[in-house]
Amino acid sequence: MSNDMPAVTSVEGIAHEIDSPGGNLFLWEKPSPTRETKGTVLFVHGSSMASTPTFDLQVSGRPDASVMNWFAGRGFDTWCFDCRGYGRSAKGDDILATISDGAEDAAAASEYIMAKRNSGPLMVYGISSGALRGALFAQRYPERVARLALDAMVWTGEGSPTLVERRKKLDQWRGQTRRPIDRAFINSIFTRDHAGTVEEEFGAAFADQILALDDSVPNGTYIDMCANLPVCDPEKISAPTLIMRGEFDGIAGLDDLLAFYAKLSNPWKEFTIMPGVAHASFSQKNYLLVYHILHGFFSRPNPAYTG
Repeated sequence: MSNDMPAVTSVEGIAHEIDSPGGNLFLWEKPSPTRETKGTVLFVHGSSMASTPTFDLQVSGRPDASVMNWFAGRGFDTWCFDCRGYGRSAKGDDILATISDGAEDAAAASEYIMAKRNSGPLMVYGISSGALRGALFAQRYPERVARLALDAMVWTGEGSPTLVERRKKLDQWRGQTRRPIDRAFINSIFTRDHAGTVEEEFGAAFADQILALDDSVPNGTYIDMCANLPVCDPEKISAPTLIMRGEFDGIAGLDDLLAFYAKLSNPWKEFTIMPGVAHASFSQKNYLLVYHILHGFFSRPNPAYTG
């Protein structure tokens, strides 16, 4: 890693709560401590946990466990939010929290952020079903997205052994709005693809902080990913786009993502394989590699000539 990157220090967070079509949404902000920011990043979480354990993970003596700290310390204003049905946002047995719902939650969050902070279009990062939420948000609201990073995503679901197994429970997912989660389930996220990829300190803290917010989560994204793919159209995504895939990811099929990448309409598009990384990239032993890949994409200058 480059030695000229600034040291990471903890940044104080700011909680926000907004009304949205799906009920109240919890937003969490960690602003850049510098006056001039390099951009505003909106992080979008996945199917089985709220936003802050994923993006603002707290580990004693390890401020860089929080990707929000890491980016804020490098001049970015950072935000995440809990989709409806998760964490500190609206919950209820009537909230299925589909991928489409998540895209609209991102829209509500983006509208608030852009008005509150006069930020201009956002840099959007989504992981797993959060990548699908982010992609659909970018498709529906192109004027709000400056750059789009999609990590651990599926498009059609082809070549995904995890989804093959998950489809065996599709009737169960359809029969209830929420599914229980526990420590064993969270640990399975770290072991199902390739044992040994996860930073041990991060994994334990991740489970603790997820379960402090939720003991169950909505089934909408599981149903969508098992039965309703594709839910977004790469030809209708106009933002510069980065596709990030862990070497050992059992959900994000390589050929599936390459086909998605080929159809992206903007010629500014990038595809990266992250070595030694499985599905939950920010908790991996190679998390700093992941951070640097994302930072490189978000910090590149706009092209001076486009032809």
